[in-house]
Amino acid sequence: MKTQAKHITTATAAIMLIAATGCASTKAPELTPLEIQSLQTREYEHPKNVVFPSVISVFQDLGYTIKSVETEAGIVTAQSTTKNTTSAGAVFAAAFFGGRANQTNAKTLATASVEEIGDITKVRLNFVVENKSSSGWGQNTEQSEAILDAQIYQNAFERIESAIFVRSSN
Repeated sequence: MKTQAKHITTATAAIMLIAATGCASTKAPELTPLEIQSLQTREYEHPKNVVFPSVISVFQDLGYTIKSVETEAGIVTAQSTTKNTTSAGAVFAAAFFGGRANQTNAKTLATASVEEIGDITKVRLNFVVENKSSSGWGQNTEQSEAILDAQIYQNAFERIESAIFVRSSN
C-alpha cells in the first residue's frame, strides 16, 4: 500500500510540475541588437548592380508594392497590400446599437539597405507589421512591431540568392 501511495504522490507531483510549466510564458526571448543585425543581414560576393535589382525583384515576387528606390543610397522601401478586418461581433453591435463597426487595417512594411564594400555587397532587410485600428466612435490607434522570425528572413534571402544566380549567369 505504501508503494502505491508513493507512486500516486510521484505522479501527482509530476502532473503539477507539468501544469506549472505549461502556464509559463511562451514569449520568445528578447534579441540583442547584434542578434537582430545577424538575422537581418547577408553578404554576397557579387556587385551591387546585380544584388540591388535582385532585392527589388524579390520584394515584388513576395507581393510587395515598391514605394521608393534610391539607387545611389542603396535603399528600397516597399509595403504589402492592406488587409482590412472587422469582427462579426463588431458588425452586429454597430447594427444593433448604431454607429460604425471597429475596423483594423494591417500591412507589412519592408526596407532593404544594399551596400557595396570592396568585393562584398551587404544586404540588410527589415520587416515591420503595422496595425491601424479605428473604432466606431472615431478613436484611432496605430501599432508597429518588428518581425523577428528567422524563417521569414531566411526565405527572403534564399529568394535573393536565386535572383542573384539568375542575373549573374547571364
